[in-house]
Amino acid sequence: MNLRLQPVQVATNSDDTESRLVFADGFLVAVLVRLSEQHEDEAGKWFLEAGFGPVDPLFPPLFADLDEAQSWILEQLPSEP
Repeated sequence: MNLRLQPVQVATNSDDTESRLVFADGFLVAVLVRLSEQHEDEAGKWFLEAGFGPVDPLFPPLFADLDEAQSWILEQLPSEP
């Protein structure tokens, strides 16, 4: 499975504006948002703002970096379409 991240700005109700759309083999599967200083200890981490299909957990996780987020997303996706 091939992931592609596209930088985008998401209108959130905070200062979190650095975001990525995540596509898996051309399908949108997630929106990741980098947390701003407003989130204190969590600043700089990536949050799963939205997930689609199998990437839609009950409790959205936080990730230390984009590599960790991508690994987690790949684990959620089925190995075959």
